[in-house]
Amino acid sequence: MANVVNLDEAVQWLLQGGVLAYPTEAVWGVGCDPDNPAALEALLALKARDPAKGVIQIAASVEQCAPWLDGLDPALHDTLMAHWPGPVTFLVPDNGRAHPLVRGHHATVALRVTDHPQVQALCHAFGGPLVSTSANLAGRPPCMTRDDVQTQLGHAPALAILDGALGGRHEPSRIQDLLTGRVLR
Repeated sequence: MANVVNLDEAVQWLLQGGVLAYPTEAVWGVGCDPDNPAALEALLALKARDPAKGVIQIAASVEQCAPWLDGLDPALHDTLMAHWPGPVTFLVPDNGRAHPLVRGHHATVALRVTDHPQVQALCHAFGGPLVSTSANLAGRPPCMTRDDVQTQLGHAPALAILDGALGGRHEPSRIQDLLTGRVLR
């Protein structure tokens, strides 16, 4: 069974390369430090997720996303500001900042600024964005409760759980290409 941790313990866990499960806007997510290759590999192995797919990064503010937005056309910043914080994940052209396991086999990086207060607090305390992907084994439904997380993923020694409540949304975030406007989910 995965350990249930408080916010301070969660941040220490992430800084040590651990994988953390936590409630997001609509489903439970799992995340890690997007700059730690070992943590990224552990997260992908835990979920049995294809590394080619890439993962989302979730942040507390647009400022936390700034390194990934460097060089972006200022008009596109206006689009981001109109939707963030909120339930829209944008695919932004990778400027070379994203780790290959975050980007997957894509020329973009997926970014979202959350409006979930607990996830905002987690990102603030961590000092930057976190990887955020649904807490489930590949091909299984997303976890909706802490017990679901324990059942599907709780066997992994690299996993800890930050308890809390979902944000009240019924659908995962929309995923939209920033350049084309095309909605992928």
